[in-house]
Amino acid sequence: MGASATVSMQIAAARPCISSSTRVSTTKMVSHVKASFCGSYHALSSAKHLSLSSPVTRSTGKLITRAMSQDTASSGSYGLPIDLRGKRAFIAGVADDNGYGWAIAKALAAAGAEILVGTWVPALNIFETSLRRGKFDESRKLPNGSLMEISKIYPLDAVFDSPEDVPEDIKTNKRYAGSSNWTVKETAEVVKNDFGTIDILVHSLANGPEVSRPLLETTRKGYLAAISASSYSFVSLLQHFLPIMNPGGATLSLTYIASERTIPGYGGGMSSAKAALESDTRVLAFEAGRKASIRVNTISAGPLGSRAAKAIGFIEKMIDYSYANAPIQKELSADEVGNAAAFLVSPLASAVTGTVVYVDNGLHTMGIAIDSPTLA
Repeated sequence: MGASATVSMQIAAARPCISSSTRVSTTKMVSHVKASFCGSYHALSSAKHLSLSSPVTRSTGKLITRAMSQDTASSGSYGLPIDLRGKRAFIAGVADDNGYGWAIAKALAAAGAEILVGTWVPALNIFETSLRRGKFDESRKLPNGSLMEISKIYPLDAVFDSPEDVPEDIKTNKRYAGSSNWTVKETAEVVKNDFGTIDILVHSLANGPEVSRPLLETTRKGYLAAISASSYSFVSLLQHFLPIMNPGGATLSLTYIASERTIPGYGGGMSSAKAALESDTRVLAFEAGRKASIRVNTISAGPLGSRAAKAIGFIEKMIDYSYANAPIQKELSADEVGNAAAFLVSPLASAVTGTVVYVDNGLHTMGIAIDSPTLA
């Protein structure tokens, strides 16, 4: 699942933009990143009476997403707000306050959506405790000063579709003790009982137990586990949540450029899983669109560091590479992925479906590294 330490590198950590002349090594910046992380999240927020306006400006090196109140919107101020008031979103894969799932939740909430989240069962207690004790309060802050509210947190393990699929060793595992109804089918049923319907479904899950192994050294078990947790889980979520989604709703997943380009070190079948996810996005867009008028898109985000992403072992080098070689030379923040997600699930993107949207400072367009010795 996305909460494990082997999650793919698409998890957020914000870092300040540094000019080429003053850029320092990634290693020296790690402590500064941790200290400044929460501050950069102040850019996003949520309250049901807020809608997210499109301009993004830079202030003292941090991205600021401007929220617009209903009064401002009706006063004649110009702008094209993303308005998700009256919409309900279920976001699968939120286990802390520094992942893409969290950033997307904040962006959707800032646009007015009600937020429900699904959290990997072994991480549920820590997540709920941290939230209750106020450890996430800084990153929960909204533009109007209030805190993002999560209507309900559901235990979820999207590797299992129904109770019959759960092996005995998982059923008796102490990390699952005290939790119930956490398979995909059960979670959808409980959400239906609690809220009736949803409008937005977000898949922010990825796990490859052998991600550090080259593909040639990946076992069949490890390969299939990566596919199951990182791509089929999206199929399963949509399969079970589609019956309770309102027509005109939208779904969204997260992918990575390793689906189409070779990224040495991103192994264990994870590149294959992302390729499958993108292919499934196109097919599901047709099927869900024809069946229930639901849109299906995926965001291919650039590399960002986090506690979980560090388990891959080379995430800092990928961040450095992206900074040096992307058309826009700045470091990507989770806010930017959240903003793109808010647009894609909003009525403003009503004709956008079956699409891979790149949020990576343009890195995917490059055919050669600018810092390559061959160009020196």
